[in-house]
Amino acid sequence: MRQPSAQPNPPAPPFDALAARRLRAALGMGPEHVAHGMRVSYGLPYVTPDLVITWERGTARPGNAELTALAGVLWCSPGELIGRPRTLREHRVARGVAPEDVARAVGMDLRAYLRAEESGQWRGDERRSAALARVLGLALPDLVAVTGREIRLAELLHSAVTTRWQAYVGPVLRIAPLDRDVLESVLRGLHQDYQGHMAATLSWGGGGTGASDSGRDFLDRIVEHFWDRAAAAAGGV
Repeated sequence: MRQPSAQPNPPAPPFDALAARRLRAALGMGPEHVAHGMRVSYGLPYVTPDLVITWERGTARPGNAELTALAGVLWCSPGELIGRPRTLREHRVARGVAPEDVARAVGMDLRAYLRAEESGQWRGDERRSAALARVLGLALPDLVAVTGREIRLAELLHSAVTTRWQAYVGPVLRIAPLDRDVLESVLRGLHQDYQGHMAATLSWGGGGTGASDSGRDFLDRIVEHFWDRAAAAAGGV
């Protein structure tokens, strides 16, 4: 008999155990009802009430097929049962879209698309990236992350706030195509914030570890700060 969650490839998606427990309770179901539904309706004979409980306690995670079945039994979408998606595969699973459908939507051979999921390296052009965003419902920050451009964005933003931000408007625009006025406002604000951290360090005679730590933390979270400011400036990215 097949062992529970024995899916070394692909890896299990991030799972929101609390959401699964709350959804089950809201339906007035016990773990035994969930397990029965997954066995009978989705052909997963090894699912037991104890396995459902381990998922809800966070000590194990359902695999992709199990997550889909669990969502069906709980009358919800797979996306309601997973944590915030990070990778291309996790976003696809969250939307409940088959890899064949994504490959078709972006005009890519299925094997090439699956390689992109497995490697984490997206090589699609601008047109295919836009199609990917549409089919998976990706917001711009998520699209940048899953297409492997977040590291480069962080490098550019680091340079923008520590030197002359004006020189980085074009390069950042090519990665994050925001309205130019919005982007300039965001970069200007980030630059001012970082320089404020540096000024605080200098005002403490160079020995203010609190201020310098604050500056390093600001740089470490520069991408997060960037998207937060962009959302505020544009009324939502």
